Amino acid sequence: MTAKLDPFAAAPALMKSWMGTSLAVSDSLEPSLVSLVEVRASQINACANCIHMHTTQARQKGETEQRLYLLSAWREAPCYTERERAALAWTEALTRLCDGHAELERARSALNDYFSKEEQVKLTLMINVINGWNRIAVGFGLWFEPAAAKAVQAAAA
Repeated sequence: MTAKLDPFAAAPALMKSWMGTSLAVSDSLEPSLVSLVEVRASQINACANCIHMHTTQARQKGETEQRLYLLSAWREAPCYTERERAALAWTEALTRLCDGHAELERARSALNDYFSKEEQVKLTLMINVINGWNRIAVGFGLWFEPAAAKAVQAAAA
């Protein structure tokens, strides 16, 4: 895949700010939960760049192959905690808003059982961040190897 536009070159100040916001939001929740949210939203959005990057990063942080492979079928897989299931349901509901709001209401109910109000905001921001990155990557045809992504993150810090 060849980038159709490099957003970091086209709007460096805004992209640096976006990267800083992304890092702050992702650092506000436990790394394993962030990884699951990043990968699941990226699967729904068919963002190959982000699936590749975030599964690689998740493995580096200790995530298991089993949990990564089963993520697209998380409802049937026994390897996720109830908190993770609530986060994944919320991720799917917000990522698929166009499917209607009935699923959103069910997901919100589970979310209230496992996340404080502050954590709900943090999780919602995390879902918005990864959906934003998916749209940037797919829209501009980006492909970053994880090492290159780390360099971009370091430059934005």
